[in-house]
Amino acid sequence: MKKFITGIAVACFLVLGMNTVAAQSLSTNSQSPEVVAKQKVAELSEDLGLSGDQQRSLFRAYVQKEVNYDKHVTGKDQKSAAVIAEKKKHDDQLAAAVKRVLTPEQYKKWLAMQK
Repeated sequence: MKKFITGIAVACFLVLGMNTVAAQSLSTNSQSPEVVAKQKVAELSEDLGLSGDQQRSLFRAYVQKEVNYDKHVTGKDQKSAAVIAEKKKHDDQLAAAVKRVLTPEQYKKWLAMQK
């Protein structure tokens, strides 16, 4: 009976341990749109002195850009006219969102940083 209970306990620990490992691997994905956007907004926050509302809005804009790039640009022929058009479209959407969120002085600095 002791061996049976020990076996069940070991099985439970293994199952719980595997769930923890899977959760950790998901949270450390450095290429996810959220991670990339968070890093970019952190850099911009230091350089431009962003408020909390500006950070949240820019985070959403950068996540959207990264998701769109993953869908329409990444892994495709970068010289293709369709891919170039998609890239320009998503860059323009980001620029419009940034312009809405930032003050004119911050936007000028942001434009200078993009070159």
